[in-house]
Amino acid sequence: HGKENVDSRHSRGRGGETTRFHTVNVAQPVRFSRKCPTGWHHYEGTASCYRVYLNGENYWDAVQTCQRVNGSLATFTADQELRFILAQEWDLEEKTFVRKDQRRFWVGYQYVITNRNHSIEGHWEVAYKGSSEVFLPPDPIFGTAMSENENVLCAQLQCFHFPTLRHHGLHSWYAENCYEKSSFLCKRSQTCVDIKDNIVDEGYYFTPKGNDPCLSCTCHNGEPEMCVAALCERPQGCQQYRKDPKECCKFTCLDP
Repeated sequence: HGKENVDSRHSRGRGGETTRFHTVNVAQPVRFSRKCPTGWHHYEGTASCYRVYLNGENYWDAVQTCQRVNGSLATFTADQELRFILAQEWDLEEKTFVRKDQRRFWVGYQYVITNRNHSIEGHWEVAYKGSSEVFLPPDPIFGTAMSENENVLCAQLQCFHFPTLRHHGLHSWYAENCYEKSSFLCKRSQTCVDIKDNIVDEGYYFTPKGNDPCLSCTCHNGEPEMCVAALCERPQGCQQYRKDPKECCKFTCLDP
């Protein structure tokens, strides 16, 4: 909790009389507005961050891009998490690889083909093991670029741009040639983000994004903990002033 000291001083009024003033701020909970870097969407249910990358890459390149930002291609643990993903606006304005009202992203599943006789038979697997509880998609729609020689296809999640369709959670699962280029969805653990939008490593001190630039916290499991607030003296010779939102104990005097 951030709090400020009670400032009780004397100053001279116009008539020479002594005027006493008190500046009191009641301690209030600090609301940390960001647990993900800029461009990522936070979901409290899994304490995770999600980001769509629009640059079209094949599945294997998309995997490497997600790994470079300490994440992986997204897999989902529950229906609620998938509904959260489908409800987001992913800022997909012009640059896209499919119809403007439909969006497809690589996600972290692969479809292993076991039989190609009269119809294609197979099963979904998580592409990269590590998630403890992951649900597997239903039977997919097979992509048009499928090769007869491929025994492994890669998962694309299709969602819709129109708000009414998006909020109803309509979506489809595609099993597509892994070398096709597509946008993709990365997922990573939530992290500590400081007031200047830098990512903070576990155990380090930082000032979190929020309302108080005088707060110093320790990053623990992606959350700010053991926070301590610095106490600032009010600026001398200034009746009206404004605090700087990003620098501790820095003020702008508003007096004429």
